[in-house]
Amino acid sequence: MPHTTPDQVTEYDPEEVKELLDAGRIVLVDVREPAEYAAERIPGALLYPLSTFDVSLLPPDESRQVVFSCAAGGRSLTAARQRLAQGQPAAHMAGGISEWKAVGLPTIRIDPRTGRPMSRSESRAFR
Repeated sequence: MPHTTPDQVTEYDPEEVKELLDAGRIVLVDVREPAEYAAERIPGALLYPLSTFDVSLLPPDESRQVVFSCAAGGRSLTAARQRLAQGQPAAHMAGGISEWKAVGLPTIRIDPRTGRPMSRSESRAFR
C-alpha cells in the first residue's frame, strides 16, 4: 500500500508499481540520464531525464497516474516534488531501479558490445 511523504508525494514500492504498470493504470517516467536508461531499464518505462525536465510538458493525470523512477529514489522524488509544485498529483517509486532489481523484478539490459537485449543468464554473467 502506498504511503505519502510529509510534503504530499505518494511513494510506491516496486511491487506496487509493477502491478499498476501491468494493469495500465500508470505511466512510469524514468528520470535518469540516457546512458543509464540505455544500459538497463524497467520494461514499459519512458525516459525523461531530470537534467532536461520540464514538468509543464507532462500530461495531467487523467486515466493513468504519472509515477517517476530513477536509480535509487532521489531524482524521482525531486521530479515528483516539481510536479506537485505545479499543482499536479505527484508520485514516485521508492528505491528506484535498484530496489526494483533487489526484489527480483525484471529489467531490460542492453549488451554494450552489440546493442542487443541480454538474456537473464547473459545479464548475470556480464555483472
